[in-house]
This record gives sequence, structure tokens and C-alpha cells, in this order.
Amino acid sequence: MHAASATVATRILGLDPGLRITGFGLIDTLGSQLRYVASGCIRTQDGELPGRLKTLLDGVREVITTWRPDVVAVEKVFVNVNPQSTLLLGQARGAVICGAVSCELEVHEYTALQVKQSVVGYGKAAKEQVQHMVQRLLTLDASPSADAADALACAICHAHGSRGLGALPGVGTRRRAGRVLA
Repeated sequence: MHAASATVATRILGLDPGLRITGFGLIDTLGSQLRYVASGCIRTQDGELPGRLKTLLDGVREVITTWRPDVVAVEKVFVNVNPQSTLLLGQARGAVICGAVSCELEVHEYTALQVKQSVVGYGKAAKEQVQHMVQRLLTLDASPSADAADALACAICHAHGSRGLGALPGVGTRRRAGRVLA
């Protein structure tokens, strides 16, 4: 194989933060091809918030240590009707991002609208549509769980945005402390 024709795959870890369940999904990209690597969920037990956040932080670090991604894509928080839920989700998201940044990985952030637009072609797609398209795009035998599918969709969104397909507005325009802000 000639050095000029050798292409290196990029491993992307997608994360869908949640205080009870944080979905994770890993894909490899090689040119325009996407390949499924792994997916699952990090679950926290009921209890005090600090312990649950530590579970998320440790869980993300374990996924990173096990699968060695090159980059991380995280879904941004949306504002709920319930401010308390929004605050808790933001704290879970912070723990997840800290887990990635503490492993020296660059973190890219995408809104749910950007993720759905990139994967389904419609920014207000239902969860079932996202699951179905993730299954098709990654040629999986079955649909992943909703949380894992959202994480895989986030990784796919980053793959599409980082190679210029369906360019996402604002991707990679600002950086702060190792994080790329959309």
C-alpha cells in the first residue's frame, strides 16, 4: 500500500447525557464510510447527586479507556418546562464533558436539532425515526436503545459535519478549554 493511499480511521464517541441514563455510541469513519464499533448506557442509581455525577464521570472515562476514541460529540442541553430538570441535566452533561476533557479529548457540541437534521434530514424527527436511521446508516441487525441511538446519532452528526457533508452551521468555530463550541 502506498503512503498516499493510506487512510486513517477516526473513532468518534457520541454521548447523550442524562442523569439516570447516559447513552454512548462509538463509530469509526473512514472517508465517507461509517462503521459501528460499540454502544450502550451508563446508568446511575437513585441517591445523592454528587455520587450520581461521579458515576457518570467514571463511566465516561471507562468507555474512553476501553474504546480509545479520537474525538467526542455531545448533545447540547435543551431547556425543559421544569427548571429543576434542566439544571440536573446540565449537571449530568457537565460531568460527561469533564470525563472526556480529563482524558485530553476534544469535545464538540451539537443541538438535538442539528443531530436529527444530520441523521434523519428533519430536525424535529421522533426518537423512533432516529433509531431507525441509525440502524440503517450503521447497518445494524436491530435498533439500538433510544439512549444509545441518540449517542450514535450524535457521533454520526459529527462525522457528517467534520467532513463537510450537510455542513452544520457554526461547527468548529470557537474553542474554549479543549471544547469546540457551535
